[in-house]
Amino acid sequence: MPVVVELDIMLARRKMRSKELAQRIGLTEQQVSQLKSGKVRGMRFDTLSRICAVLQCQPGDLLRYEPGEEPDEVDDAD
Repeated sequence: MPVVVELDIMLARRKMRSKELAQRIGLTEQQVSQLKSGKVRGMRFDTLSRICAVLQCQPGDLLRYEPGEEPDEVDDAD
């Protein structure tokens, strides 16, 4: 997937464990683990907002785009 979730990096910077984040944003530890590992295909904006509020960061601190991993899936509008 061309969008990489870097939640583990931000958790380390904030010295917070996944368990604490899960409790504070209303998810299970397993759901946070799946987010960290990139095993999810999407995330609700509400969830992203809650994570950003707790970690005091911006969405761009958590998500990184890596182009070119899924060729031929995006059609050019030209």
